[in-house]
Amino acid sequence: MRFAALFSGGKDSAYALWCALHQGFDIAFLVTVVPEAPDSYMFHYPNVEWTKLQAEALGLPIKLVKVKGGKEGEVESLKERLKGLGGFEGLVSGAIASEYQKRRLDALCEELGLVGYAPLWGKDPEALLREEVEAGFEIIITACMARGLTESWLGRRIDKTSLPELAGLCRKYGVHPTFEGGEAETFVLDCPIFKKRISILEREVRWSGESGYLIIKRAKLVDKALSR
Repeated sequence: MRFAALFSGGKDSAYALWCALHQGFDIAFLVTVVPEAPDSYMFHYPNVEWTKLQAEALGLPIKLVKVKGGKEGEVESLKERLKGLGGFEGLVSGAIASEYQKRRLDALCEELGLVGYAPLWGKDPEALLREEVEAGFEIIITACMARGLTESWLGRRIDKTSLPELAGLCRKYGVHPTFEGGEAETFVLDCPIFKKRISILEREVRWSGESGYLIIKRAKLVDKALSR
C-alpha cells in the first residue's frame, strides 16, 4: 500500500512522515496544501512554498495543491484535488489534538476510500515536542500568534536549551505546546530523513502588535557535514 503524506513544512507533519517511514510505509509523494486564505482553519500557511526544497532534501516527490473556501470549503476542495492525484491508498497526517481537524481528515479518507494514519494523535504535547527535538529535528519558529510568544521567538530554534523556557511560557499563557491551535508555526531545517539540511540565506520579520511572521526570502540545501 502506498501513502501520500500531508506536509506543511512544520515540525509535526515532518515528524509524522518520519514515523511513517520508520514503520516501513511506502510514501508515494508529499502533498502540500496551499490555502487561498492566509488564516486557514485547517492548513499551515507561512513559507509553504519552501516545502519544495524540503522535498528535495527528503528525495521525495511533492505536489502543491491549492484549496479555497471557508471553514468547510477547504476540506471539500482538498478532497476534489486528492481525487485527481491517484497513485496512493492511504494518507499520513500530523494531527495531534484538534478534534476539528481529525474529524474532517477522517471523513475525507472515508469518502475517498483511503486508509488514514495519524501517528501523533493523542500524544502528550510536551512529550511529543521533546521527542522531536531528541530525534534530531532542527526546528525554527516562523510565526507567533499568542501571548507570551514575543518577536524574539521568530527564527529561534526549538532545542534542548529553549525547550524548558518555551514549555514554561506555554503553561503560563495557556498555549498548546505543539501549537495545535495555530498559536505559532514552525519550519524544519533538518531532520534524520533529510539528505541535506536547509540554510536560510535571507529572511524578513514582519511584526504587528502582538503577532508576526518570519518570511524565508532565500534558502538553499547544504551538505550536513559542512553546515555545522
